[in-house]
Amino acid sequence: MATSGSNDFELDVAEYIEEAYERCGLMVRTGNDLKTAKRSLNLMFADWANRGLNRWTMTQETLSLATGVAEYPLGTLSLIVSSSSGFTIGETVTGGTSEATAIVTALPAASSDFEANTLVITVPVGTFVVSETVTGGTSTTSSSVSVVPSFEDTQSSIDILSAVVRKNAGTTTQNDVSISRISRDEFLSIPSKKSSSRPTQFYIDRSITPVIKLWPTPDSNDYVLVYDKMRRIYDADTFTNTLDVPFRFYPCLAAGLAYYLSLKMAPQLTPLLKQVYEEEFKRAAEEDRDRASLTLTPSSSYYSSI
Repeated sequence: MATSGSNDFELDVAEYIEEAYERCGLMVRTGNDLKTAKRSLNLMFADWANRGLNRWTMTQETLSLATGVAEYPLGTLSLIVSSSSGFTIGETVTGGTSEATAIVTALPAASSDFEANTLVITVPVGTFVVSETVTGGTSTTSSSVSVVPSFEDTQSSIDILSAVVRKNAGTTTQNDVSISRISRDEFLSIPSKKSSSRPTQFYIDRSITPVIKLWPTPDSNDYVLVYDKMRRIYDADTFTNTLDVPFRFYPCLAAGLAYYLSLKMAPQLTPLLKQVYEEEFKRAAEEDRDRASLTLTPSSSYYSSI
């Protein structure tokens, strides 16, 4: 007997909701049933971020560093102006109406992915507004704001897993050096935060708008920070959407949504559905791992002491 030859089975949001209600011994009858289920689904995704590393949400990002700038958003903030010509990297731009300020960390170039007339900036102090004039503090260049920064990319960032500082990017002399992560207390205890060199350490301020703080402060515009970032799982949104979940998590997602709905609609089934959900999540999480070779090296200090 022939097999289907296909492997494109995928449920949309409405189908997951229907499956979850059926596991609770219920049926979707009203629009409110759909609404409350979608809300539970998005809350469950937030819980998954708290449970640990979801490998499919990992992305590798690059961030151009600027001389004298130690703090950067964990994502790209772009201020689009009528003309970026004349602005310089490292200068502070100020909004004429809002009086908001930010530091320019990158400008569009022929080799960049940035939209024309984009100023890549640090997290602004204040809020820029469309049509106001921004002025560079060093260049004195002025231009009107076309599009204000969107914080969606930055605020969807959860954490950094690893990072390197790259020099001479794209050339035959490209060089990557790993930098180590330190805690808030360790960063606070650094006595010479203004010292400048190639960064060797970083601290993540996991606020609503996450910020990465580097030490030492970059002493060149030629450095690029390359990092592996974990982002939020995309929201469910419309009921015809498919979900930002790999196929190995399909059973876990259905079981989890059934458990969440049982808390509100079928509490007598909650203990059973919770057990099924935790078992499904455990299996999926154990499969969602990096299969790298393990190498064990004995310590030479032990042998030298014999």
